[in-house]
Amino acid sequence: MLAIFTNPAYDFIGQRRWAYAVSVALMLLSLGSILAKGGLQYDIDFTGGTLIEVRMPQAVSVGTIRARLAAVGLEHSLIQEFAGSRDVLIRTQVAATNPTELSRRIQGALDVDGAGVSEIRRVEIVGPQIGHDLRQQAMYAVLAALGGILLYIWMRFDLRGGVATIVSVGHDVLICLGALSLTNREFSLPVLAALLTVIGFAVNDRIVMYDRLREIRAKKGVKGGTFAEQVNLAVNQTLSRTVLTVATVVLSAAMLFLFGGASLETFAFVVLVGAITGPLSTVYVAAALDVDWATWVARRQLAPVAASVRGGRGRRA
Repeated sequence: MLAIFTNPAYDFIGQRRWAYAVSVALMLLSLGSILAKGGLQYDIDFTGGTLIEVRMPQAVSVGTIRARLAAVGLEHSLIQEFAGSRDVLIRTQVAATNPTELSRRIQGALDVDGAGVSEIRRVEIVGPQIGHDLRQQAMYAVLAALGGILLYIWMRFDLRGGVATIVSVGHDVLICLGALSLTNREFSLPVLAALLTVIGFAVNDRIVMYDRLREIRAKKGVKGGTFAEQVNLAVNQTLSRTVLTVATVVLSAAMLFLFGGASLETFAFVVLVGAITGPLSTVYVAAALDVDWATWVARRQLAPVAASVRGGRGRRA
């Protein structure tokens, strides 16, 4: 494999206190934005609404369509153009009890110049109950993924590594959701797919690091340096692989974000955020928590021994 770094020896774990502060600040910013805006903005897949595909008599810009829809009370509609055609997809959170009436309302709004009547090619209605069920299923999907990850890492490595991984993945998901909230993007089914992609990518990165750590401990033995030094060595030895993988994901997601159109833009945005936060949380959340947890356990195990030694010295005195 191409090695970007030759024998790197960066003290990542030694800087974990600063990284904790940055991670906490980012999570508080994400939570603050979500709470201040009353939660995430869900699209019609989760809230219910109407999807209408319209063929315009001539090409019209998205800005013009949005202004015309705003004049009839549909300013919050999501508008998507199909490249090279006159077809436009309009998503509105207005629940159409009468699809024909809503279709005529949109036709009237779009035909203000007398250029011709637009053609309604498709109307799909998502009821609020379906949206509620989709939100529940999305939550169950994420929880099932996290549960499976915890079980897998517990069986392959140890429970401590599994818990640290779940905490770090939760950190990544929260920051991705905060980025959605800060940029006023909607939570949709493609976003859910992007979050599951980020989870899978992040877990793969942690497994590579833990596998290298296990190899180091097997070669050097428990006495071959402190646990923090062994974790730091594992991170350094997998650094080239991590940078190359992240660069590949970022380039692919950036192309989707820039040229994939409205339907893929938010998906690519979440993948970009996750690709950046994932490797950082591997080192400064998963690995750092593992080190601090191991240090805490070692201190608890040594505390009774130290107390008995102090007691024996007191009796001899």
